[in-house]
This record gives sequence, C-alpha cells and structure tokens, in this order.
Amino acid sequence: MKVLVTVVIVVVVVLLILAALSIRVVTQYQRGVLFRLGRVVAVRQPGLNFIIPVIDRMQRVSMRIITMPIQSQGIITRDNVSVDISAVAYFRVVDAEKSVVAIENVYAATDQIAQTTLRKVVGQHTLDQALAETDTINADIRQILDTTTLEWGVEVTLVELKDIQLPDSMKRAMARQAEAEREKRAKIIAAEGESLAAAALGDASDTMMAHPLALQLRNLQTLVELGVDKNTTVVFPAPLMSAIGDIGAFFARETAASTAASDSELRVTAQSVPIPNGAVDVPR
Repeated sequence: MKVLVTVVIVVVVVLLILAALSIRVVTQYQRGVLFRLGRVVAVRQPGLNFIIPVIDRMQRVSMRIITMPIQSQGIITRDNVSVDISAVAYFRVVDAEKSVVAIENVYAATDQIAQTTLRKVVGQHTLDQALAETDTINADIRQILDTTTLEWGVEVTLVELKDIQLPDSMKRAMARQAEAEREKRAKIIAAEGESLAAAALGDASDTMMAHPLALQLRNLQTLVELGVDKNTTVVFPAPLMSAIGDIGAFFARETAASTAASDSELRVTAQSVPIPNGAVDVPR
C-alpha cells in the first residue's frame, strides 16, 4: 500500500513538472517563436501556450517600440569640419521569426548599422546643411536603415539628431559671422531710414518753400517743445531773430502801402468834389 501511494505521488510530481515545463505564457506585447528539434514550426500569439518539453523551445520576442540612443561620434562633414553628433532611433520588431532566425542579435546589429549610417549621411553634407537641414538628414538615415533592417524583421519608425557639438574655433567663427551679419543688417536698416528721412525732408522743404511762414511756425513749435520741461533758458535760433525782423519789415511795408493807398483815395475824392459858384479855389 505504501508503495502504491509512493508511486502515485511520484507520478503526480512528474506530471506537475511536465505541466510546468509545457506551459508558456506570452504577454500582449510579445510573440513566441517556437522551435521543434531546432526548426521553426510556428509563431505563437499572446496568451497561454503549450509546448512539448525537451523537444520544443520557445523564444519570446518583444514587439514594442524600442528607444536606442546612438552614441556621439566624431564625423567629418563634406567641407572638412569635424563635429561630434549624437542621435536617437526608434524601432520595433515587425517579424518575430526573422528577428530571431535572420540575425543573431538584432538590437546590437541595429545599433551598429545606425552609427555607420549616421556617419555616412552626415559626411555627405556640409556643416551649414547639417545644422539647418536636420529633417532631411533624419529622413535619409531612416530610409537607409529601413532598407537594411527590414530584412531582419525590424522597422525603424523615427531617427532624430539629438546633439551637434562644434569645435571651439568653429563656434567663435560662427559667432563672428553672426555678429557681422547683424551689423550688416543694422547698417542697411539705418541707410534705408536715412533715405526715407531725406525724402521726407525734401518734401518738407518743398512745402516750406511754397509757404515761407511754415518754417517760422516750425521754429515756434520747437520753442514750445523746449519749454515743456520748465527750462529757465530759452534759445532763439538766429534764423528766427532775422525772421522776426523780416516780419516787422513786412508789416511796416504793409502799413506804408496802406497809408499811401488812403492818401491817394483822399486826393481822388478832393478832385472830384464840385466848386460852388462864386467860390474861389485858393491853392494852398
């Protein structure tokens, strides 16, 4: 009886061990590549799966997007400038069987091909293009990577340049270039302002030539603006003083002309008055 109980216990333990060895759980983000005697027989979906112990072997493959930093490396651009560029790549496995069978270590292989592709693509561009046309460089790197990695069952979803380190001498040269560019823009803007101001002053001078008193009114307005701050000293420009004399002479001439016109009217009136009979016009 004891022997029977022992045999039953042993059988149960063996069955439990076989069941534990036969059960495989594949999570939602994984696929299971099933090998039977060394040959791929199926790709198992997420959930509970059973295999034959000892004969079958299942390798789980993650299907999630993987972030892979591309380490910084020295690259010589097409215009012979040495820069250190680092990037980041995002990829995911789309064919679990190929990622296991076609290549030994898909993650290390993708990392290496990404580094060499980054060096190759950036080396075909100048420094200015590498700094300004990052989107084009990213697209070129991704296209080249996809051409190679699709044979491994891997799809590169995104590549982005992360950091570009320039030599100190190049940084100083670029700073001087940027400063010179800003000075050029400032001088151009100042010259354009001078041109517009000169044109406006020409129009103003034409207007003042047509209306001489406009200049005097402008001088008076300037004096009003000077007196806003309650200054104790008032500066009269020399043209204003001569203008005051001209205005006084103008009024004197107008007064003399008016007086002469009045005297002429009186003489005309006196000559037109008739002399009564018997009256004698005695000349004065």
